[in-house]
Amino acid sequence: MIFNLQYTDSKSNARAGLITTDHGIIETPIFMPVGTQGTVKAVHFSELKEDIKAEIILGNTYHLYLRPGIDVLEKAGGLHKFNGWDRPILTDSGGFQVFSLSENRKLKEEGAEFRSHIDGSKHLFTPEYVMDIQRSIGADIIMAFDECTPGDAEYDYAKQSLELTERWLDRCLKRFEETEPKYGYSQSLFPIVQGCVYPDLRIRAAENVASKNADGNAIGGLAVGEPTEKMYEMIEVVNEILPKDKPRYLMGVGTPANLLEAIERGVDMFDCIMPTRNGRNGQVFTKEGIMNMRNAKWEYDFSPLEEDGVSVVDSRYSKAYLRHLFKVDEILALQIASIHNLAFYIWLVKEARRHIIEGDFSTWKCSMVKKLQNRL
Repeated sequence: MIFNLQYTDSKSNARAGLITTDHGIIETPIFMPVGTQGTVKAVHFSELKEDIKAEIILGNTYHLYLRPGIDVLEKAGGLHKFNGWDRPILTDSGGFQVFSLSENRKLKEEGAEFRSHIDGSKHLFTPEYVMDIQRSIGADIIMAFDECTPGDAEYDYAKQSLELTERWLDRCLKRFEETEPKYGYSQSLFPIVQGCVYPDLRIRAAENVASKNADGNAIGGLAVGEPTEKMYEMIEVVNEILPKDKPRYLMGVGTPANLLEAIERGVDMFDCIMPTRNGRNGQVFTKEGIMNMRNAKWEYDFSPLEEDGVSVVDSRYSKAYLRHLFKVDEILALQIASIHNLAFYIWLVKEARRHIIEGDFSTWKCSMVKKLQNRL
């Protein structure tokens, strides 16, 4: 993987660059739709490519390990061949999913022992095994196995957790270096900066991660219950240390406004389930703010979903029609809202990139953030 930093905003740390992988080039800043189980919910890949214009999607190690299983993926020739997506893929290590099973997992030095949420069967994820699983899945970018602490974790717990994450990272790196990709193309491993909301822990973690000289680096453990301003503070602390010539990936964040604030602070890559999950629940993100499509105010509004829209569904369907689909529990409603929201998120980061290149990002961002938070 190669990262070329092309432009940096003169009034902030916002950046525009190119990530080159064996499955294609990614323009940054970039938003990556979440395809947890090998698919982005309610969206065809043709729509992801043509309407949404996704350049990279995510898969999740925990879920893919359980279903369809590593044997199936290996026999298919990896996730790209299995699901037919021929552009880059990133896999989360499954750490967040494992640690969210607080009542069904046990943490120890060896790894994380957990019970499947599907059938209760017992499994053990070690750093080495998680590397092996991600080799079998075959994503272009894979993540180190870490512990994600909650945003309100006490300092002593956050410190112990970080120390464990750092020991696990060394084991991930060793296993990664000892093994080879399975399907004829390269893979890159990103370490993850943890440390909760404590600046000294984040500084320590970022310095350790930076020293590994990986192809890129991730920032984890944010948007997990801490105040938003704390999240922004931690991003600033970490990005002062992480190498400028490597992409920075903020995991699991967030709202449209969160994306712009993080871009301003030097983040290059994002993922979040919000555009699809919230879309399936009737929430639509637009350039002028947020719409709840179940509200009565849209019942007689026959205007396009969004004027000067970001995807084909915006001009094809009216607000009144989409509200009707949600009210009658029509499956098409989930698809329309998901396509729009994903297209909107990717439009937003592409606009950010354009304004970084044109040199007026800071001015544009300030006016845009205000609109994005309106409740329409």
